[in-house]
Amino acid sequence: MGKDNVPFHTVMFPSTLLGTGENWTMMKTISVTEYLNYEAGKFSKSHGIGVFGNDAKVTNIPSEVWRYYLLMNRPEVSDTLFTWADLQAKLNSELLNNLGNFINRVLSFVAKPAGAGYDSIIPDAPNAESHTLTNALAEKTNKWVEQYLEAMEKVKLKQGLKSAMAISSDGNAYLQESQFWRLYKEDPAACAVVMKTSVGVVYLLACLLEPFMPSFSREVLRQLNMSPDEDLSFCDDKGETAKAKRPWDFVSAGHKIGKPVPLFKELKDEEVEAFRIKFAGSQAERISKAQADAEAKKVAEKLKATKLSEGSSKKKQSGGSKSKTAEDVSVAKLDIRVGLIRKAEKHPDADSLYVEEIDVGEEAPRTVVSGLVKFIPLEEMQNRKVCVLCNLKPVAMRGIKSHAMVLAASNEDHSKVELVEPPESAAVGEKVTFAGFSGEPEASLNAKSKTWEKLSADLHSNGELVACYKDVPFTTLAGVCKVKTIANGDIR
Repeated sequence: MGKDNVPFHTVMFPSTLLGTGENWTMMKTISVTEYLNYEAGKFSKSHGIGVFGNDAKVTNIPSEVWRYYLLMNRPEVSDTLFTWADLQAKLNSELLNNLGNFINRVLSFVAKPAGAGYDSIIPDAPNAESHTLTNALAEKTNKWVEQYLEAMEKVKLKQGLKSAMAISSDGNAYLQESQFWRLYKEDPAACAVVMKTSVGVVYLLACLLEPFMPSFSREVLRQLNMSPDEDLSFCDDKGETAKAKRPWDFVSAGHKIGKPVPLFKELKDEEVEAFRIKFAGSQAERISKAQADAEAKKVAEKLKATKLSEGSSKKKQSGGSKSKTAEDVSVAKLDIRVGLIRKAEKHPDADSLYVEEIDVGEEAPRTVVSGLVKFIPLEEMQNRKVCVLCNLKPVAMRGIKSHAMVLAASNEDHSKVELVEPPESAAVGEKVTFAGFSGEPEASLNAKSKTWEKLSADLHSNGELVACYKDVPFTTLAGVCKVKTIANGDIR
């Protein structure tokens, strides 16, 4: 039981924010008495400034997304700033690319027909405990479950939710490192262990996330072909925490799963911009603007209906000049990857340069030269994960050719520099993505078009130390990339 004798499985939100209706039931708040700051100014119920329950409903963004967002941003020691870009990043990066990707990847592979998957039948894995990578995952999962239960007992809901989501991040890294798609042909027994364990983690996530996103958990159970009345409680009293040490035992071999479908939908840039415009100002101002727009539309239609066509009686002029709109350069053209510095040493002919051997997921590490000697001690450059730009043209620096660039943030006077760091559990070689920007990176950035120069002008760390392109975070399956202390710094 939590404060006010409210059971933990009841997740509560401000009634002014969630409104009413199916899955939008108004609930009593625990401690979220502060209002959210809202992009253009203070959230104000009396002045109608903010995104209210009726507003949230018409966006068609699922209530589970709002639940997740509000819990991750619930005020604890001060007001919380709401931005549409932050909501988009949490949906696309954390729910879609992390949680949704893990579950769909696992269940879709199991559902593939025999010869490509398991024909929807959970395989047997009798020697799972002897699989090294799986044991490592089980140990990490058990620690996260312990932290989750401790947080929930203390009604630290945000910390509990973060612990559950960390299990999903570890699950993605586990899949990537196991390379289960290769194991299926090369080592079927090991592949069976990986997939049975992963299905167990899917079930575990449904249990742990049920207090926060109940309809999400019901949908996961449906895809697992388990009863929606399944008891999803998870506590020490029933000895259930011990099961986390053996995730491969959660779902029995021979069980047939249901049909996997994506759990979350991407929130695109154009949708975010439309919401930002639609919900700007107060509710009264929005109503007035909507009425004015409707009236203007009527007038425009009348003018269009009565206007004489002049073009039909005139010859088309040939040789007219066409205005060219410069095509926006997409950040997707940058090939930024999670890299692991295997070795770093001083450049033999330059006091300010390091020479690093960096693993970026290729057959051999890349040699990279970085001007970081004055800012980062040599010992801190060893065996650490970094963000690496891999499609710059190789360039010789004092006799040694550099085949990539390590990304770092600097303060205004360039007196302090810090590396941009991916999450610890991010997979080496994973491509860093940006929500709303799709496409393949260029093999080599075109120097003449100055692609890097144009894009790098909008790379920075924000006030929360998150590395961003404009207001879109650098994102991996394990979460966003950050710097340690430099807020609002330039990234190069």
